[in-house]
Amino acid sequence: MSRRIKRMNPKPRSRDERDDSRPFKARSAKKAGPRPGAKPGGKPPRFAAERAERRAPKAALEKAALETPAAAKPVEVLLPTKVQTVTVTADENNMRVDRFLEARFPGLSFSHIQRVVRKGELRVDGKRVDSKDRLEEGQSVRIPPLKLDAPKAAPGSLSEAAQKTLAALKEMTIYEDDDVLVLNKPFGLAVQGGSGTTRHIDQMLEVMRDSKGQKPRLVHRIDKDTAGCLLIAKTRFAASHLTGAFRSRSARKTYWALVPGLPKPKQGRISTFLAKEESEDDTIMRIAQHGDEGASHAITYYAVVETAGNKLTWVSLKPVTGRTHQLRAHMEHIGHPIVGDPKYFNIENWQLPGGLQNRLHLLARRIVIPHPRGGVIDATAPLPQHMQQSWNLLGLDASRFDPIENAPEE
Repeated sequence: MSRRIKRMNPKPRSRDERDDSRPFKARSAKKAGPRPGAKPGGKPPRFAAERAERRAPKAALEKAALETPAAAKPVEVLLPTKVQTVTVTADENNMRVDRFLEARFPGLSFSHIQRVVRKGELRVDGKRVDSKDRLEEGQSVRIPPLKLDAPKAAPGSLSEAAQKTLAALKEMTIYEDDDVLVLNKPFGLAVQGGSGTTRHIDQMLEVMRDSKGQKPRLVHRIDKDTAGCLLIAKTRFAASHLTGAFRSRSARKTYWALVPGLPKPKQGRISTFLAKEESEDDTIMRIAQHGDEGASHAITYYAVVETAGNKLTWVSLKPVTGRTHQLRAHMEHIGHPIVGDPKYFNIENWQLPGGLQNRLHLLARRIVIPHPRGGVIDATAPLPQHMQQSWNLLGLDASRFDPIENAPEE
């Protein structure tokens, strides 16, 4: 299910760094009327006045897209055959190192980029960097000799394996146009490669390279065991605009999860600092204090949608920030870790109800983000198989109104 709607004016944001979980209270609450499809006698939503979203007719959006000037074609850059030093431009300011290389030299494989960075062959102002580090305008980047991967064959002449990969991507697709692709990423499929990971979304996108050797780019990431909406940019123009939307927090994301017990209050805000804690076997995010090394502020809104007795609760989550494992760490922090979470679920003597699969019950349900050429992308992912099975067994109604819709944006 996907649609575009008219662009909405973003609300001003402020940074609240209080370390707590508290209910949201509107400054001026409006009396909520009955909502369409609500059950007789049902309770009105408790979040602030409902947000009205106007949806522009599809024909009008298509016309606007046609009238919008197309992005300028990228200038072809010769691949360096010897070491060269380049200066980061204003347009490249705050760009990640790996995205910088990919933008400068379309066609470079992910593995080749990671290798030259990992080995220290690429240096910024004479220093080693990580592929995720961000560049600043005016910095000098030492680029080693690079090897461009051969462009992929035309779709009609793809190998049998590549055709299967392309078909798998099409099966996952829930929204697509010339600039943007939204996938319904399945449970258990990694977004990027890592130790022991041979199949992942970034690698699968190789089969979608165009005639110039450019492939679709990841705009954000979700955990391997989190299913749902994953945003992909098909063009450099779209990648620049979409990553900018994430940095400015213009993107709205909604997640669904199943947790033990009943969170109190039923709607609230979690505000903490998170820091990465690494060991030989694992990496987790721990609750930290302001000023701790590596600590980043993280804010999450949550709302109870429906309960199954007093044992399990369906919650909807709205992250304001986008820290690693933020939702998983935050729900564990308030005493309601997500069912099936191998890293953060540590309730002693808790038994998984019969019939439910011991898999992470977390879905990237919906993403709403301004489209690079006007309008808004609004994509929704269905429950994955293991969560649908749990919803059926627990008698939860996936069509219920989601109160997180009315949570603040900051």
